[in-house]
Amino acid sequence: MRPRLSVITLAVDDLDRSIAFYRDGLGLPSEGIVGSEFTGSATEPAGAIGYFELENGLILTLYPRNDLAKDSGLPPDTPASTEFSLGYVADSRAEVDSLMRKAAEAGAVITDEPHDRPWGIYSGYFSDLDGHLWEIIYNPKLV
Repeated sequence: MRPRLSVITLAVDDLDRSIAFYRDGLGLPSEGIVGSEFTGSATEPAGAIGYFELENGLILTLYPRNDLAKDSGLPPDTPASTEFSLGYVADSRAEVDSLMRKAAEAGAVITDEPHDRPWGIYSGYFSDLDGHLWEIIYNPKLV
């Protein structure tokens, strides 16, 4: 296996609402829902996903929670926000603050206001509409 990550799929409760959050609220470019022609059944997942092409070829998809469970062969489970986080490295402290405000205005819950961390970064956390945890980070050593 090569050391790369190509697709991140987030389970969501309401596909339209989540696409609006990421596209309209956070400003990620998207064509919206793709794959809606695959309707699924009681046992087979539908194919509709929210699709976002990110930098460096990374793809972010939003998949209805029940369809992701069917597709993976696992039973639906209770979401847990602290299982992992997604990180966005900002170019400045001001960009961290701006993105956190933008997320809150789009309906995110700020779980930890931006502040200086002892290890030399400035960051804050928010949970998206489905509880996925994001950290917005300014690390002066990476800019």
